Amino acid sequence: MIKRIGLVVLALLLLLVFSPVKAESDISVLDSSVTMDFPYSLAFNLEVEGNADIVDARLHYQVDRMNYARVVSEGWAEFTPATRVETSWVWDMRKASLPPGAKVTYWWTIKDADGDEFQTSSAVVYFKDDRYQWQNLTDGEITIFWYEGDNSFASELMNACQEGLARLTQEFGAYLERPINIHVYASSQELQGAMIFPQEWTGGVAFTEFGIIAIGISPDSIGWGKEALVHELTHLVVHQLVFSPYGSLPVWLDEGLAMYNEGELSLQLRSRLEEAVSEGTLLSVRSLCSPFSADPEKAYLSYAESYSLVEYLLDNYNGDNMLDLLTLIKQGSTYDEALTEAYGFDIDGLDTRWRESLVTSPVIAVSQSPEPFASCHSERSEESHPASIAGLSTLTVSAGVR
Repeated sequence: MIKRIGLVVLALLLLLVFSPVKAESDISVLDSSVTMDFPYSLAFNLEVEGNADIVDARLHYQVDRMNYARVVSEGWAEFTPATRVETSWVWDMRKASLPPGAKVTYWWTIKDADGDEFQTSSAVVYFKDDRYQWQNLTDGEITIFWYEGDNSFASELMNACQEGLARLTQEFGAYLERPINIHVYASSQELQGAMIFPQEWTGGVAFTEFGIIAIGISPDSIGWGKEALVHELTHLVVHQLVFSPYGSLPVWLDEGLAMYNEGELSLQLRSRLEEAVSEGTLLSVRSLCSPFSADPEKAYLSYAESYSLVEYLLDNYNGDNMLDLLTLIKQGSTYDEALTEAYGFDIDGLDTRWRESLVTSPVIAVSQSPEPFASCHSERSEESHPASIAGLSTLTVSAGVR
């Protein structure tokens, strides 16, 4: 019996030694590269060969952005099966665009007619606007990229951002949870050249899910630029704080926090607010939970009221109440439920208390005649900015890329 077992083991060993062993794959990747045509497309190129015909090449890619789950997209390259293939898959940004500096991780899966499969190692590409010679400045979780202006220009913008972050932490304990990249173009026109189908009034865009701001600021417009950056930065911080699949912010709260952190409400907007108080034409808080009117006059008043509402809450209650409100909305509470638990009154209760505060404390001294509104620069990924008028010049983009 022992001899028989020994013979069987010997036979198996000989079989392993003299039997041909198939390699893991007969597929070789000769080239895997990316060609960029900013802002229009990304072309993922592949050159591959094998002993059998290559019959399938599939690109897998993942965009670095806030998601509720890990999302991997796929693109199928088209080609005629052969033992050697050159092909590509083109991401047309007219269908789903990426912001400047977006990070994309990608890899290929290739199959041949024999059923062999090969997967490349993952690689990273940044969707960079290579038309300009960018400089960069990093402080903590914020990086500013710019190409016009000296180091003091970027430092002044960075200081404004850091001061804005500090105010958010001091007011209600908010802070950055993910890094933020800011791309400063030298003008709104050059910014629009970095976008697909831009609006002619676009001067700044905040891509909340990517943690990216793109804005047009020249050294001559740095006053507006600092306020606009703080405004958009606030949107990103707040959206990181409340990001969840369960709920979204009421518009008045989103816009009001950004405007409040930006600084004092402009005389023009305070004048609009005072006029509405005296004429009894204030918009209801409940109506301000939804997107604001496209009518300029109503939009101006909506932004002014949003600032005033946040000012009322932060001046008359503890910052912890505001943090509780944001947390409850993140967890899926309705606006009425969240306000009631955090402050003890619902939307209508807030409306009543806020209106009473405006009557007892005049908004502004109306003896000053308001100046004309400054021209806007923005879009609606975030929205705008009170100095140029919030929401009408800057954009807050939270729509995703697939």
